[in-house]
Amino acid sequence: MSSHAIRSRLVFLVLALPLIALPAQAIDGASSSANDAMAQAASPQAIAEYRRLLAEYQRVHGAFEEEAGAYWNSIAEKRRGRNAKRREHLPITLDDYVLTQPPVYSGPKRPVNPEPEQPEARPRERKAIPLVGDLLQAAGEHFQWAPQKPSSEIEFKRAYARVALAAGLTREQVVRVYSFETGGNGNYDMQSGLKSGHAISTAIGYNQLLTTNSVELLAEQGAEFARDLTQRAAALSGPPRQAMDRKIAVLKKMVAYARSVPDDWSQHEKLADTPQGWALHAMVLDIDVGPLLQTHKLLTSVIFARAKGFSRPLTAAELEMMNLTGDGTGLDMVTMPQAMRDQVPTSNFFQRGGYERNPVAIRHNTVARLLAITDSRMDSNSNLPGAKELAGAF
Repeated sequence: MSSHAIRSRLVFLVLALPLIALPAQAIDGASSSANDAMAQAASPQAIAEYRRLLAEYQRVHGAFEEEAGAYWNSIAEKRRGRNAKRREHLPITLDDYVLTQPPVYSGPKRPVNPEPEQPEARPRERKAIPLVGDLLQAAGEHFQWAPQKPSSEIEFKRAYARVALAAGLTREQVVRVYSFETGGNGNYDMQSGLKSGHAISTAIGYNQLLTTNSVELLAEQGAEFARDLTQRAAALSGPPRQAMDRKIAVLKKMVAYARSVPDDWSQHEKLADTPQGWALHAMVLDIDVGPLLQTHKLLTSVIFARAKGFSRPLTAAELEMMNLTGDGTGLDMVTMPQAMRDQVPTSNFFQRGGYERNPVAIRHNTVARLLAITDSRMDSNSNLPGAKELAGAF
């Protein structure tokens, strides 16, 4: 069943359940009774008190929003200043960061209106996040192909370890990032937050690649991937050679699709949100291409850091910061001297909405603390079976 059909059925069931449970007259009667009860409860005194509380809430919350808006505007202004200084190869100092923590709202909550409100418009249906099954279906429909799955988890781990080492990544970087991203026990096809047939994102695998990551990596590194597979194909014969040749042909078609737009994250994001983009993301499940994608998700950060003059090897925690926040933002933290890390709030590296949805960044609210908790989780998760198995694959 297609994801569209599933969503349609879910919407139908949600809307139909109340009708199944009660006759129409009972529904109308219950709704009318509820409105009557609310109207009776909404005395002039209750309405007056509500309006007084609402005015107080609006006054206090409005003042907070003004303060918060000014704070986050200063965060953006400082970020623009740092970027300009980097372009001019000028040193970054503490003055280039906001050194105070974001304001926290501690005023009254918005009061509940005691008066019956007009029926709200039906909320817009949330777009379903594609699952592994949807990716496989898209690959079959649009490229007449299915990824070659590993015979076991350890086979994928060994393939990943071989590719990662050849690319110059260290065992410590690979295992500790895996430990953080998957909790130390994730499988090659693990999807972020998968529960009861729903996921919180399209992130899949050891380094939790998003659909957009797969599209971007294929656009930028796909030709190199095809050359790698072509070299492997030279050592094969018979059915394995035929299967590899077929895979290479499909890979080249996918690369052409990924390159059909400018090399820009927002453009790749649009492609990723199509069935063809889902098909490209299915490559992360393939025993040959998947390890290449997982490796280059980390390797691009290493290369980015080197290109910016960062010569020493990245620690796993530093690499994870770049993996999580993006290369530019992550390098901003990575290149910061230790003394500054203790003083610079994590809010400097987020948009307001992203920061307020990130309890880890809020709780561990300086660069030093955020890196420390990342290292701590890597330490504990590296002792779990999945991480130990990956370490043994090197």
